[in-house]
Amino acid sequence: MHRPGRRHVTIATALAAATAAAVVVTTTAGASGPKEQAQNAIKSGKAKNVILLIGDGMGDSEITLARDYTVGANGRLNMDKFPLTGAYTTYAVHADGTPDYVTDSAASGTGWATGMKTVNGRISKTPGTDKAVPTLLELAQKNGYATGSVTTAELTDATPAVLAAHATDRSCQGPADMAKCPSDTIAQGGPGSIAEQSVNHRADVLLGGGKQRFDQKVTDGAYKGLTVTEQAQKLGYQIVTDNAGLQNVKAGKPVLGLLASGNVPTEWTGKPAAVGGTDPQRCVTSNPNRPDATPTLADSAAKAIQLLEAKQKQRHSRQGFFLQIEGASIDKQDHAADPCGQIGETAAFDRAVKVARAYAAVHPDTLVVTTADHGHTSQIVPLEATPPGMSATLVTDEGQQLKVNYSTNTPGRSQEHTGTEVRIAAQGPQAYRVLGVTNQTDLFTTVREALRLR
Repeated sequence: MHRPGRRHVTIATALAAATAAAVVVTTTAGASGPKEQAQNAIKSGKAKNVILLIGDGMGDSEITLARDYTVGANGRLNMDKFPLTGAYTTYAVHADGTPDYVTDSAASGTGWATGMKTVNGRISKTPGTDKAVPTLLELAQKNGYATGSVTTAELTDATPAVLAAHATDRSCQGPADMAKCPSDTIAQGGPGSIAEQSVNHRADVLLGGGKQRFDQKVTDGAYKGLTVTEQAQKLGYQIVTDNAGLQNVKAGKPVLGLLASGNVPTEWTGKPAAVGGTDPQRCVTSNPNRPDATPTLADSAAKAIQLLEAKQKQRHSRQGFFLQIEGASIDKQDHAADPCGQIGETAAFDRAVKVARAYAAVHPDTLVVTTADHGHTSQIVPLEATPPGMSATLVTDEGQQLKVNYSTNTPGRSQEHTGTEVRIAAQGPQAYRVLGVTNQTDLFTTVREALRLR
């Protein structure tokens, strides 16, 4: 008779202890306690839906800055309330596969979208041979799920692009932008620009900025002479440009929301950081350059969820949906050393997290994951510090002063990403996979296993 070795006995003992702990959790935490939420999140079943929330450039410093300013040092954001939290590494690779320690959004997004790391600037293609690799959105469509992408950037920007396109370089956003992607052009037998590919995929919901890319004319192929927007209409898309149009779209037909010419304007404004610092300031929680008809990220997220759910109900599908939601301008305002713009976009993203978690509370078969693609510049430093770069002093909602430093590049130049690991948090089926320190590519596996994508 086979006798179990010491390792098997140890594992069995650990599992028994974990089970006993779970019983204690159940009897002491109550139905809504955080410990029971954690226990439920560890369940490893299939998810009907996945909502993936990406705070672009939202490292721990950016989260802490938004928390300190808006809800206080001892407060908690919505993204802080997930039952399970871990961290993941974000590095890109060179063409030969060796590490490139600081990623951009294209390479980082390719990591979770395809499960493969690539070179900076590349969209869901291999690092060495420049071959397309299937994405989560493509696999979800193949397996009968409704799909959507929501962003505050242009819909052709790197993070939304990694799901719905394959491009040698992230700059190839519209038909007129193909200089760095000659082999991707339709004339050369390629799939076309990121805008053309995005609508050709017929994702059910695409909401963001970038109207200027979709207004470009297609230069070759079946839609030659039409704008990409007209191409989308030929493919059955409903086109909307503001919140009123978005709220009035019909469920069941794909929706293309072009909510700004470029990036969606930020929600908050304020004085950017400066050499030698700034006078203490309160952020202005409005932006005169943001049209009143622009939906918030939370509004767009809620509508996308509604449309995707309705689509599957009309189809009487057992499958649910896959939705990616990006708060893009956390990163963009960090590049600009604009703490108020950055905090406002983090707060807007956090409200979208609240929408996703509220949906999952009613639909517990939904996996919700929130993370970032890379770290960024902003650092909270002592008030008496005299940083060599740019800094700004804010007066928080607690009435205290807080100094933010931006010193990853010389003043006047765009501030840089950092190579730090970033937070990942989750709830729902397969959420346990985010625990510990994982790799960005492991997020691909988490979503694939949650939805049973094959």
